[in-house]
Amino acid sequence: MINHIVLFKLKHYPAEEKAKVITDLKTSLLALKGKIPELKYLEVGENYEPDSKSYDLALISHFENIEDLDVYRVHPGHMEVLAFVAEVTEARAAVDFRF
Repeated sequence: MINHIVLFKLKHYPAEEKAKVITDLKTSLLALKGKIPELKYLEVGENYEPDSKSYDLALISHFENIEDLDVYRVHPGHMEVLAFVAEVTEARAAVDFRF
């Protein structure tokens, strides 16, 4: 199994707008469940400390193997979410590992 973890740091937004962007991003990511057969598990969580200098949102997803992760990476649904990610984030970090 492959564990794919991604952290998202949002651009600077006023507090209310940031909360909406987080909700919209979280909803977009969670909507991938069931759309991509290779995606076996998906969890999205927001930082409990909204004004943290750290990352704002984390995604954890599981795949059977690297090939399935590669299918996910280019899936149209994922690409659509990535376009939104590019609009609202200033930084992203990812790590993939076997477990």
